Amino acid sequence: MNKTELIDAMAADAGITKAAAKKALESFLGNVEGSLKKGNRVSLVGFGSWAVTHRAAREGRNPQTGKTIKISAKNVVKFKAGADLSNSVN
Repeated sequence: MNKTELIDAMAADAGITKAAAKKALESFLGNVEGSLKKGNRVSLVGFGSWAVTHRAAREGRNPQTGKTIKISAKNVVKFKAGADLSNSVN
């Protein structure tokens, strides 16, 4: 499912226009992004949670040449599925 299909499904389920569903989805995504940028964790009980973690610098290998390269440290977003979501797909 892509973003357009999700907007269509949200509009149909909620009985609202596609424009309103798009606005709601963009608001949700913006608020999640803003919270993560501040270093906060976002948690939806039963669905899952997003958190920012720091990945340390490390050495890796170029698979084509086998040459060792340096991979810079960076912050990454991690998602952990909640129990209800995990159980629903199994």
